[in-house]
Amino acid sequence: MRGRKEKKRDLTAAGLLASAAVFLLIIGVFVNGSLSFFGKARSEGDETLRSAIARAVVQCYAIEGRYPPSVEYLEENYGIQIDRERYHVFYEGFASNVMPDITVIPAESP
Repeated sequence: MRGRKEKKRDLTAAGLLASAAVFLLIIGVFVNGSLSFFGKARSEGDETLRSAIARAVVQCYAIEGRYPPSVEYLEENYGIQIDRERYHVFYEGFASNVMPDITVIPAESP
């Protein structure tokens, strides 16, 4: 009889070990997927901000007949909101009738 109880305990320990391994594997897959999702969302955020600024620039040109002089002008008059802690925005306008260059770069995270 003792042999059966010891064998049962060994199977239980093996089962717990296998369950723990599967649990850790699932947690690892979840964490990896989450990090991948947040990385992709952040890179798409850059493009979304650049597109929003470009739309506001074109809207300003259509309404006022000139391109805006700065990004700050767009923030004050066209509702653009820029998280300056997350993004650096470079806006280079050559003339009031030439579409400006818009560059959005993610800020370095400490």
